[in-house]
Amino acid sequence: MAFSNGNDSGTPMSEINVTPLVDVMLVLLIIFMITAPLMSHKTKVELPEANYLTREEKPVSIAPITIAVTEEGRYFFNDEPVTRELLESRLSVEAQKVPQPSVNIRGDKTVRYRFINDVVNIAQAQGMRQVGFVATRERN
Repeated sequence: MAFSNGNDSGTPMSEINVTPLVDVMLVLLIIFMITAPLMSHKTKVELPEANYLTREEKPVSIAPITIAVTEEGRYFFNDEPVTRELLESRLSVEAQKVPQPSVNIRGDKTVRYRFINDVVNIAQAQGMRQVGFVATRERN
């Protein structure tokens, strides 16, 4: 369906009527003029300034401590056999370091849980904050 421009030639009107476009643009302009002041923050807050000079360049990464427990209940501190007393003393020394290394406990598949629990209790008693367990991933 074509509209004519008023003359009887029957040809369609080829000019675009820009009046509705101008009306829509004016309405959008008024809406943005009203909402823009509402979007500013009314509460004034003084933000702290960052001091980049005292900030460390890069956090020092420390190797974790590995404690292995065999089926018989023997302890290995970083693959070195140790007794329970020596394990306690070494963990107390490691707990004093800054940053403190994490403790990874590797237990044999058939080890009794009380041996693992002893290692966790020793580590926590000496002040170690990060104690974790190492396991192998299941294969599908």
